[in-house]
Amino acid sequence: MPSPATTCYAVQFPNGETRTVGGDSPSFTVRVPNKDTLDRLLGSDLYSAAMTFLRGEVEIEGDLLSAVRMRLSLPQGGWRRHFYQLAAGFAPRRLETFFQSRKRAVRNLQFHYDVSNEFYRQFLDSRMVYSCAYFRDQDESLDQAQVDKLDHILRKLDVQPGERFLDIGCGWGALVERAAASRGAVATGCTLSHQQFEAARHRLSAFSDPDRAVVQECDFRDLGGRFDKISSVGMFEHVGRRRLLDYFRWVNWMLEDDGLFLNHGIVRPETAGDDASTLFIQQKVFPGGELPYLSQVIRHAVEAGFEVLDVENLRPHYARTCAEWVARLRENRQACINLVGPETYRTWVLFLAGSSVNFERGDLEVHQVLFAKRGTGRRRLTRDYMYTDSPLAGEGFQNFSATATVANCTAASSATHAGQPPALQR
Repeated sequence: MPSPATTCYAVQFPNGETRTVGGDSPSFTVRVPNKDTLDRLLGSDLYSAAMTFLRGEVEIEGDLLSAVRMRLSLPQGGWRRHFYQLAAGFAPRRLETFFQSRKRAVRNLQFHYDVSNEFYRQFLDSRMVYSCAYFRDQDESLDQAQVDKLDHILRKLDVQPGERFLDIGCGWGALVERAAASRGAVATGCTLSHQQFEAARHRLSAFSDPDRAVVQECDFRDLGGRFDKISSVGMFEHVGRRRLLDYFRWVNWMLEDDGLFLNHGIVRPETAGDDASTLFIQQKVFPGGELPYLSQVIRHAVEAGFEVLDVENLRPHYARTCAEWVARLRENRQACINLVGPETYRTWVLFLAGSSVNFERGDLEVHQVLFAKRGTGRRRLTRDYMYTDSPLAGEGFQNFSATATVANCTAASSATHAGQPPALQR
C-alpha cells in the first residue's frame, strides 16, 4: 500500500495557502481550518482522527480511499494505541458479548438498518442488496454483480423448485425474491428491521401466489417449520463471538437432514485484535456487533453438528463493493445529508471507505461457507455446478403452486418440528 512518503496530497487552509506533500499531482486535498486540526488528523490515534472527520472539522476532496490508505499507513504505536485496545475490549457495549437480551438485539439492528430506506437507496444497487457483490469481470456494474452474487448463493445451495428456502436477515428481500422467481423455491425471509420489512413486503407483493415469497418481521428463532435450504448473508456479524455456537445450533435444528446451509459473513484474520477502529465501529456503526475468526466460525459450526463442504473468500469483491458504495454516497452527498444529517452521512462514508481499504489490505475478509449436517444429505462429487452458467429456472415458475410450510412468528414451533433443543431453551 502507498506510504506517506509516496502518497501525494494537498493541504489547504482558509486563507488560500496550499501545501503539497509527496509530489506534484495530489490525489486528494485536505481542507483544514488550522495547523492544529491538521496535526490532530494526522498525528493522533485513528479514533480521534475519525471523530475529527465526523464533526466536520476537515473536508476531503478527491480520492477518499487514497486518503484513508495514507492515514492507515501512518504509525499507530504509543500509549494511545494500547488505550483504545483496552477501551474497545472493556466498553460498556462489549458487555453484550456476554449478555444480550432479544430486545437489545432488536435495538442494535435498528440502529444500523433503520436509518432510512431512502438513504440506503442513495448508494445501494437497484435491488437494495447490502452485502458483498460478486464481480465476474472488471467492467461489470454493481447492479449486475449483485444479481450474480444472489445467483452464486442459490447455485451453491442447489436450490430446486418447490424447496423451502429461508434467508436469515433478509434485508430488503432481494434474495428471497430471486429464489422464488428464478429457482421456483417457496422462499421466506426474516428481518428485525421494521423499515426493511415494510420495503421487502412491498417488493414481494408482486408475486401472484402470496405464499411463494414471504417476509417476516421477527427473530429467525421464532420461525416454525424446517427448511430445505438456508442462507445467512451479512447477519452473523451481529450475533457475537460467544453466541456463535447457539446460532449454529439453531440453524442446524431448522435445517432438514438432507439440506444445505450457506453462511456468508465478514471475519478478521487471526492476527487482528481490537483497536481504535473497533471502538469507532462499536459506538457509531454496529453496536453489539463482533467479527469472529474463520476458525471460530468453523469450530462452532462443526460443534453444532455441521460439516464443511466449501469455503470461498470474496475479499477482493468486497473491497470493490464498498468502493462503489462510497462513490455513490459522495455523488449523492447533499441528498444524503438532507435525509440523515451531516454526521450520519460522514459516518457511513468513512466507515465504508475504511472497510474498502481494510478488505484491500487483508485486514478484513468475507467468506461464504457451505455446510451440511454431518453424515447426512446429498453430496455433489465436484464443485463444478457452483460455477456453471446453467440456465436458472426462469419466470416459468412464477405460477408454481406450492403450499408454504412457514408458520407465523407468533408460533415458535410447528407440528413437524416441535420442541426445542435442550441447550437452546429460552
